[in-house]
Amino acid sequence: MIRVLLAEDPGMTRGALAHLLGMERDIEVVAQVGRGDEVVSAALTTIPDVALLDIELPGRSGLETAADLRDEVPGCRVLILTTFARPGYLQRASEAGAAGFLLKDGPVEELAEAVRRALAGESVIDPALAAAALGTGPNPLTVREREVLAAAADGANAAGIAAALSVSEDTVHRHLSSAIGKTGTRDQGEAARAARRNGWL
Repeated sequence: MIRVLLAEDPGMTRGALAHLLGMERDIEVVAQVGRGDEVVSAALTTIPDVALLDIELPGRSGLETAADLRDEVPGCRVLILTTFARPGYLQRASEAGAAGFLLKDGPVEELAEAVRRALAGESVIDPALAAAALGTGPNPLTVREREVLAAAADGANAAGIAAALSVSEDTVHRHLSSAIGKTGTRDQGEAARAARRNGWL
């Protein structure tokens, strides 16, 4: 049996998905969690073969959690699930060590097959998302630019961002200016929206 950990925020969706996967002859859902910061402890307890992670989890995102699992439970293969076909997510999922990236709107049979393929060592990527990622190109933002832009998108001013990241306000302004230039936008609000739309944040 393939042991699966399922991390999905809405409880009803999680329960339905677990039930459908459990109907597969070779899959057993051994853990269900609703928060990203619960995944590693659940994985250490149940030792799943594959973890299915919603990209938008409370507590810790699916992308951050994928990196945690890579470090803490290296034998567990990770598939990221999302409703958002944002090409930048694909690159970030790969950087986090995920074995695959799938849109949630596919049939459960495809998800079950993706679980089997991931366990077999294959990379599993939604074709539409792969095509979109090729058209968009790689994420042009540095790690620091993403941090500054994400903080700005949440409404923080330069002083607040500088304090949170332990850098100077001049450094914040420099990174914001660079991010605005790279996204081809006019201000930090537009830059943040463009970055989120492409999955770079």
